[in-house]
Amino acid sequence: MKIHVLEDEQVLPVPPEEAWAFFSDVRNLDEITPDDMGFKTEYSSGDGPVHPGQIIVHRVKVAPLVWLRWVTEIKVVDPGRAFVDEQRAGPYRFWHHRHSFEATEGGTLMKDLVHYAMPLGPLGAIPHALFVRKKLESIFRFRREMLERRFGGHEAAGEPGS
Repeated sequence: MKIHVLEDEQVLPVPPEEAWAFFSDVRNLDEITPDDMGFKTEYSSGDGPVHPGQIIVHRVKVAPLVWLRWVTEIKVVDPGRAFVDEQRAGPYRFWHHRHSFEATEGGTLMKDLVHYAMPLGPLGAIPHALFVRKKLESIFRFRREMLERRFGGHEAAGEPGS
């Protein structure tokens, strides 16, 4: 199984507490995901901030007229600093996403570290090379733009995948 890595960083001009409050509320994920993905959070086992064991079910369009349920679990929470979500069922063979937040000059440095693997064994390399990697990078670019609109500022530490 080939594990791919995607890293992204962005400075948000808000204190870490405000960044944490936004990202630890799963209802906000729909807002920062491109509309063309048809992404919708359908269920979360619990209100309030993310917590270990929380199950979240999303609906996502993976191709024209093709919808999947994407089930993730919050595995680790370090309140105010980081949380990890892992796929339980969905489009990837493996998905592990660490979100972290730290105070920095001018606000909060938000980092994403995603490890993922494609389904279909060696055949999964084809859709990954043709469109999956590009789509993931475009999702993070879109998110960056939406966060700039929401929180202000435009400083980014790097392009997704850098």
